[in-house]
Amino acid sequence: MPKKISVTAEFEVFETKEELDPADKLLLDSAVKIMENAYAPYSGFLVGAAVLLENGQIVTGNNQENAAYPSGLCAERVAVFHASSQFPGVKPVAIAVSAKSSSQVLDRPVTPCGACRQSVSEYEVRFSSPIRIIMAGEKGPVYISKSVSDLLPLTFTSKHL
Repeated sequence: MPKKISVTAEFEVFETKEELDPADKLLLDSAVKIMENAYAPYSGFLVGAAVLLENGQIVTGNNQENAAYPSGLCAERVAVFHASSQFPGVKPVAIAVSAKSSSQVLDRPVTPCGACRQSVSEYEVRFSSPIRIIMAGEKGPVYISKSVSDLLPLTFTSKHL
């Protein structure tokens, strides 16, 4: 008979962003602000991300679409790659993500896609430290994960290579 493993995840849930710790609210507000500059003419789905670095810097990014869809890039990867290029060797400690859609009001948190989860995971492994993920929609609850590993269990890492 095969053995089984269980994978669980735990998230803090806040009814609104107004309930957040001031530092988390500032980070989420930075993601919301940069979201407005997203280039999303095809999907109408604007996403903003803000990375808080260990040195206190906040680095932002937004989604950048392309007519050749696979050539675009998500906000989370734009932000984390930009942070790494501008502040090499500085550990990211949190990432806030927010989105809005031209076709509906997003009243629940938007989570990073699989590729972004894998990319953020690389930084957790690199710095041997969890990265908090703060996720929100346009309104409604905010979810906070203590680590990207809650969003991407059984992560593929350099240990597999």
